[in-house]
Amino acid sequence: MQKDAQYYVNKLSLIAHPEGGFYAETYRSKNIIQNSDGNQRNISTAIYFLLSDTQKSHFHRIKSDELWFHHDGETLAITVIVDGKIEVIHLGKDLEKGEVLQAIIPANCWFASEVKNKKGFVLVSCTVAPGFDFTDFEMAKKADLVIQYPAYAGLFEELCFA
Repeated sequence: MQKDAQYYVNKLSLIAHPEGGFYAETYRSKNIIQNSDGNQRNISTAIYFLLSDTQKSHFHRIKSDELWFHHDGETLAITVIVDGKIEVIHLGKDLEKGEVLQAIIPANCWFASEVKNKKGFVLVSCTVAPGFDFTDFEMAKKADLVIQYPAYAGLFEELCFA
């Protein structure tokens, strides 16, 4: 059986994600910790995340480290701003071409992702520690990123909502 994006959306009960694509939470630790900011968070959380064709996960950031794991489909290009510089991680299964099966996005870094060749789909998992909470989630404002990083204005035009 040939699997496509709709197969995984149906089988994994994925729903639309605010940043783009589809997701389903699969794990939320029952153990709670207190962050350095005084807020309590689950120790860890995990989701499935799927993008297809020209869908994008638009620039956003969270307050925790996030680990990404490739499961199926095409290569995912994850664009991250680290210390003011753009890095592109190719999350996929072709290790001979420099792709990686897992990647780490450091806390508080702006990042976005898309199917590398804009054709097909990619299914990944993401784990966040301390655990994900939407109060720690921030969508980028294109105008703010352009002011902060003017050399990348074209990229923000493509990978930001507004």
